[in-house]
Amino acid sequence: MSKNVVTVRQLLEGAVHYGHQTRRWNPKMKPYIYGAKNRVYIIDLNKTQAKAEEAYNALRDIAEKNGKLLIVGTKKQAQAIVLEEALRSGSFFINQRWLGGTLTNFRTIQKSVRRLVEIEEMEASGAINVYPKKEVSLLLKEKDRLQNFLGGIKEMRKLPDAVFVVDPIEDYNAVAEAKKLGIPVFGIVDTNCDPDVVDYAIPGNDDAVRSIRLVVQLMADAMVEPKGGQMLVAYQDKEEEDITMEDVIVNVERQNEENERRRRQRFEERRRRNDRRRQRRQPQQDEAKSDNVEKGEE
Repeated sequence: MSKNVVTVRQLLEGAVHYGHQTRRWNPKMKPYIYGAKNRVYIIDLNKTQAKAEEAYNALRDIAEKNGKLLIVGTKKQAQAIVLEEALRSGSFFINQRWLGGTLTNFRTIQKSVRRLVEIEEMEASGAINVYPKKEVSLLLKEKDRLQNFLGGIKEMRKLPDAVFVVDPIEDYNAVAEAKKLGIPVFGIVDTNCDPDVVDYAIPGNDDAVRSIRLVVQLMADAMVEPKGGQMLVAYQDKEEEDITMEDVIVNVERQNEENERRRRQRFEERRRRNDRRRQRRQPQQDEAKSDNVEKGEE
């Protein structure tokens, strides 16, 4: 079992190394970029490994003091992962639109949460049935809307001790509110991000589902470890030796070659289909021309 919290091999398998295209980048990410292939930045996974371990240790320390984590990921590919890992680690979550003031106007948000609980209790006890059907329908719609936005923080009685964001650009308001209140912020920073906006930046791919899952699971493991729960990523690589960035680059080149082969194969299949269609249409066109000639002779 690995002595490192996460290995370069695990990060490679999770596609954490892929950044954005070279025309889209933030110069502050330069120290975390290893190079570029096919006009796409390759993130230095050694740097990612070190920063991930730093973030893991800080979050584990918070968990050991019975601190609570709020996981935020509102982009589509992160929503299901955020829900699963928040439930596994006993954390709070927001995976739909961030409501302004969720942290900075916490008392007002708590009123909405109490309203959600009130409607749920009315529904459970059957008290909601004393209202006319139209009003019941409106109450249920209100409950669904509140559940959608606030369901993940329904049990959050006080401000969280840490916030993890999948994408600091997508969820900038969450980052800004946490920073304003002095709550430590952890997050994935892709090559187009400013790493300074979060307290614990983990350089990595914030778009691919595999990458998001690996990093979110790792942070959830930090919350689970003090409780003796099952770990999914942390210390789970059983290989004796880790791989290097040279191995990562070789893998990237192979992947690029495979992608190019598939692209050519799709192009060739499309060309053949078009040729077959033209061949099927040609006899019909020739027949139509022949009919027109015969009519002209008549």
